[in-house]
Amino acid sequence: GADPARVIPLLAKLDGVPGRMQRVAEAADGAAVYVDYAHTPNAIATALAAIRPHAHKKLVAIIGAGGDRDRTKRPHMGRAAALGADVVIVTDDNPRTEDPAAIRREVLAGAPLAIEIGDRAQAIAKGVEMLGAGDVLLIAGKGHETGQIVGGVTHPFDDAEVARAAAAKREGIRA
Repeated sequence: GADPARVIPLLAKLDGVPGRMQRVAEAADGAAVYVDYAHTPNAIATALAAIRPHAHKKLVAIIGAGGDRDRTKRPHMGRAAALGADVVIVTDDNPRTEDPAAIRREVLAGAPLAIEIGDRAQAIAKGVEMLGAGDVLLIAGKGHETGQIVGGVTHPFDDAEVARAAAAKREGIRA
């Protein structure tokens, strides 16, 4: 084993796993943006419960559901987000060959008060724009993925990069 006296100072330099509760931006006023791979009802509920203590005020969640996958979980994903967050934005994930609007409707069935923004980059920008002092944004679903599958074509898309770009436009936040 390694000498704890040598290892302990190095722990602060460790990065987390990309796309797993990854903090991608933070502000001096306490606002922060996280990206996580949570894409099931249980994972969304768990991620929101884990991050809730870090939201000193509002917790905003962005979620979506993948196309050509288990449709029965979609309203449960919306419900988990609605129960765990103060504000929910429902957006596109990887719609694949399904109609993205139909997928969003199924998620919204569980979160009827959620905001619907189909374009994921616009949804992320809106989530960042909504942040006030002490607020936290969790962008769930795609995590480490670097593409968005629409109609069988994978388009370059990275939640962390998009969030950092949106955060750079918000005064006082650094990516």
